[in-house]
Amino acid sequence: MRILNGCMELGCKLSWALGKFAGNRSGNFAVMTALLAVPLIGAAGLAIDVTNALVIRAELYNAADAAAVGAIATSSPAVAAAMAMTTDGTISVGQDDAKTLFFGQASSDLQNVPVNVDIKVTKAANIVSSTVNFSATVPTTLMQVMGLMSIPLNGTAFAQYQTASFIDFYMLLDNTPSMGVGATSDDITMLQTHTSDTCAFACHNLDTTNNYYNLAKSLKINMRIDVVRQATQSLTDTATKNRQTPDQYRMAVYTFGTKAEAAGLTSVSALSWDMTQVKTSTGAVDLMTTPSQNYNSDQDTSFDTMLTQLKPIIGTGGGGTTSADRSKVLFFVTDGVGDSYKPTTCTKPTTGGRCQEPLDTSFCQPLKDQNVKIAILYTTYLPLPQNAWYNTWIAPFQSQIGTNLRNCASPGLYFEVSPTQGISDAMNALFLKVIRTPRLTG
Repeated sequence: MRILNGCMELGCKLSWALGKFAGNRSGNFAVMTALLAVPLIGAAGLAIDVTNALVIRAELYNAADAAAVGAIATSSPAVAAAMAMTTDGTISVGQDDAKTLFFGQASSDLQNVPVNVDIKVTKAANIVSSTVNFSATVPTTLMQVMGLMSIPLNGTAFAQYQTASFIDFYMLLDNTPSMGVGATSDDITMLQTHTSDTCAFACHNLDTTNNYYNLAKSLKINMRIDVVRQATQSLTDTATKNRQTPDQYRMAVYTFGTKAEAAGLTSVSALSWDMTQVKTSTGAVDLMTTPSQNYNSDQDTSFDTMLTQLKPIIGTGGGGTTSADRSKVLFFVTDGVGDSYKPTTCTKPTTGGRCQEPLDTSFCQPLKDQNVKIAILYTTYLPLPQNAWYNTWIAPFQSQIGTNLRNCASPGLYFEVSPTQGISDAMNALFLKVIRTPRLTG
């Protein structure tokens, strides 16, 4: 943004001289010719000197614009310094950088023109501002016969940059038995074809080695949990690529537990900015095991418990403007069907207290009340019309699964991905949407 200033009061002086000359009619022709030469030379000088001044002014503004914008570019030293600052104030490295950029734009036209530059680069909250003020005196040539020895110029260029937020991501990965379903329609069909009861789930029960989990592995069938694990690892690369400082993004990874007999919120990787460590730890994520088929009536998926236990761990979200005031995001990847013991508070009919239901959105609000954003990646719960259990208990609310997840998510942070789409691509797209969401600054 430019603020145009300047002072070229040449026209007034020339009009005064010409008017004075026109009013004086005494003397002979030679005197008149001599006198007439002065304003004529002045008029010619006006055109030449003003044109030269306009060219120099344009160059000064180009230099000021380049300095103002370049000093606070995404990869600039000033932005890096601002991201590391814990308080507002002046960014001296930005001022030095802007001055270098300003004079680096100077052409030969400016070599003999004295230029004064005043530069300010400051940080206020997550806004970095740069202001470049310049002033110069352009010497005249022919206009000196009119008594005007120089033309003063001055102006201002201004730019702002909104730094990216500091964000903590808490990854909650649904690894319960239903995530053992084939990752794609082809995977599901292959598993059904190779099981006597046409089961689409690679159940990981440990009372026999002849389980469907081992069968899926031997057939090289990808399960949904496999894709989610790989996608989460890929997400650490995305975070590394897009961060501006090493600690801008931190990530923690949780699952529903490694085994059904100890189901509950389980830490896979503690909150860390070291994405290499997070990626390595996430490699251990796998399908929850069960001691035997139908253990505990398959009540292994309590969304209520997970969200309740995460609430104090995540804490209150900040503005994201500094490393000490970080935004908080719960990044939840799930197929959206809960299965737990809820004999009295289930939102759907129960059998013996077993509650199979879509996500109960009342457990999302307490997190939002703590200024925590909720991003949800819904890995579509696939209809299984050949499965009697599905037809009885899940099909009646199939259409509500995505709706409840969308209502739980913060505005704009819900994404559904079907088996024909890439879970990794979808997870990365949702992550980028989170970090690029505009933030109010005033």
